[in-house]
Amino acid sequence: MTKWLLLAAAIGTEVTASLSLRGAIDHGALYAVVVLGYVASFSCLAGVLRRGMPLGVAYGIWGALGVALTAVMSSRLFGEAITPLMWLGMALVVAGVLLVELGSHPAAADDPTGGA
Repeated sequence: MTKWLLLAAAIGTEVTASLSLRGAIDHGALYAVVVLGYVASFSCLAGVLRRGMPLGVAYGIWGALGVALTAVMSSRLFGEAITPLMWLGMALVVAGVLLVELGSHPAAADDPTGGA
């Protein structure tokens, strides 16, 4: 469970850093939030990997949800448009990552060494 909480923290801090990067254009002090957010995000992601989540799964979920959440939040915060084609693209990316995550379980179960 801890690895999932760390992954959520990694996604949240990455989205915060990305949104702050956009905001820093007008408010330079937000660059500190950008740096701290990305450092925190990669630190949390490293913690997820240390706890045994496969890199492809962790990075895929982190990337897909980060992109989708950043797009949605930038629309709400900065008035940036999200077109139907963009919604479709985000849905396909998230669906693809879910398939990767689901597909990783049989491979781990079939490995008698536990991936070692």
